[in-house]
Amino acid sequence: MSPSRRALLASGAVGVGLAITGSIPSLADSHPGRPRPGRADRLPFPPLVDDPDGILALPEGFRYTVVTRTGVTRLDHGQGLTPADHDGMAVYSAGRDRYTLIQNHEIDPGAEFGVPHVKGTVYDPGAIDAGGCTVISTDRAGRNRGEYVALSGTVANCAGGPTPWGTWLTCEETEDRAGDSWEDNGRSGVFQKDHGYVFEVWSDGSADPRPIKCLGRYSHEALAIDKDRTKIYLSEDADGPNGLFYRWTAPHGLKLGPGVLTRLAPNAGVLAAMQIIMDDGSVLPDVAYLTSAQLGRPFPVRWIEVPERDARTTPVREQFTDGQVTRGRKFEGVWGTDEGVYVVNSYAWDEGELPVDAVPHDGMVWFYDYRAQTIQLVTYFPHQTASEDGTQVKYTDLTFDGPDNVTVTPWGSLVLAEDGSGASHVLSSTPGGPTYAIARNQLNDSEFCGPTFTADGKVLFVNMQDPGLTLAITGPWEKYLA
Repeated sequence: MSPSRRALLASGAVGVGLAITGSIPSLADSHPGRPRPGRADRLPFPPLVDDPDGILALPEGFRYTVVTRTGVTRLDHGQGLTPADHDGMAVYSAGRDRYTLIQNHEIDPGAEFGVPHVKGTVYDPGAIDAGGCTVISTDRAGRNRGEYVALSGTVANCAGGPTPWGTWLTCEETEDRAGDSWEDNGRSGVFQKDHGYVFEVWSDGSADPRPIKCLGRYSHEALAIDKDRTKIYLSEDADGPNGLFYRWTAPHGLKLGPGVLTRLAPNAGVLAAMQIIMDDGSVLPDVAYLTSAQLGRPFPVRWIEVPERDARTTPVREQFTDGQVTRGRKFEGVWGTDEGVYVVNSYAWDEGELPVDAVPHDGMVWFYDYRAQTIQLVTYFPHQTASEDGTQVKYTDLTFDGPDNVTVTPWGSLVLAEDGSGASHVLSSTPGGPTYAIARNQLNDSEFCGPTFTADGKVLFVNMQDPGLTLAITGPWEKYLA
């Protein structure tokens, strides 16, 4: 048994997971600017009402518009049809009653509806019909006013994050190398460049197809930039061994802004991995050792520098021993506030994902406090595998699990996109309050991705990865989220 595990047991910190279905409580302190307890008078979201079109169940009073659909809606300028596998996304005001969306497509090469290579947007000519980003224009009701390619020739663009200066940083969730071959749909090819990087895309559709190498090469998921524009927090969705949560610190005196990252040297700044420090001074080996018993408890955090961030010979996460860093299965969504950053762990329950004596879970949401340099668990989804009599629990329309992407609403609460078992939901979650379903996928079990609110709180845009739908949801959001 590891020292960190013994310390947790000795302090009585390990407890039984919350046996709750459909509403998961969470807890946090009430310090101004940090995760705050949910308002007692906040109205619960009404029950979901089945959609006669069989796409999206919503509460009464809410409606949706289909913005794009893979293989159906068309790209501008004769570029083809809307690509597949919609994922991370950000929304920007475009003036004149318009919104602009920048959208990832999490696609490997050779897909039927890959992102087409358009002159000036291509990173790797060998990554044919693979991932990238498109830019979508909508009106205030979410109606499609055009879509076109901004970045192509990248692979498995999963999530990323918006910047304070109005661009989008898109992340490749892969570690493919130049010279690796690929084959899909009867097609084959060879990568001409390394992959596993971050790229910058502008809301006007322009992009610089140069990787931001100083942020490292690994299975990137999402990121957030701090309010001082000197640090970036990044998640890694990986296993064997499990992934890490990173912080990149800019060179002394440098403040980030438009195009700055792509101009930096590959070794600029410091890329470091998170260490959660236990009471005995040891490093917590994996977040799966913690349970609902630790909700709201702040743990000190230290950061240990990555030895070789471009992973020329060894993947970044394998450059550390288990006693040096805190790992987590599926570090996923990341979203920043002025006070700190939220990061999500989707789940950890398979024996191959869990360290010895760890506790299976169906999802965690963490909050890292910039000033205090501590991290606390603010929402916890207990693992639901079997009932007390040992029979298997069926994941139902009322079961929440597998949180993935996260965003902070204009009112400070969270919206989570599920990528779990059974039915998929979009969830409203407040640290210190319950979790409610605000939408359910009625088409299939595909995950939701990329939830993002307009700044005025009028529209929630969200993606359904399969069959590739972008949806604009409108309704009385403030009534239930404020």
